[in-house]
Amino acid sequence: MCRNIKLLFNFEPPVTAGEIDAASLQFVRKISGFNQPSAANREAFDAAVRDIAAVAGTLLASLRTQAPPRNRDVEAEKARARAATRYSRA
Repeated sequence: MCRNIKLLFNFEPPVTAGEIDAASLQFVRKISGFNQPSAANREAFDAAVRDIAAVAGTLLASLRTQAPPRNRDVEAEKARARAATRYSRA
């Protein structure tokens, strides 16, 4: 999985539209291989980001869980600890 795509489900406060858009952009970049598409591909690229964001928003709104909401600060600290371990290897 792309490391830049963040987990978005079951957080307090809930995910924002901006976070869904950012994850959708990262997903389209990953599968297309383009960080910035050419002018010829811009319309298709942007449409894909919008479509994926819409589907992702629908998915997140319809998911249910019994687990308590995650804390963003705790999850960010866990991610920093994983990164420190990953990048400290010699």
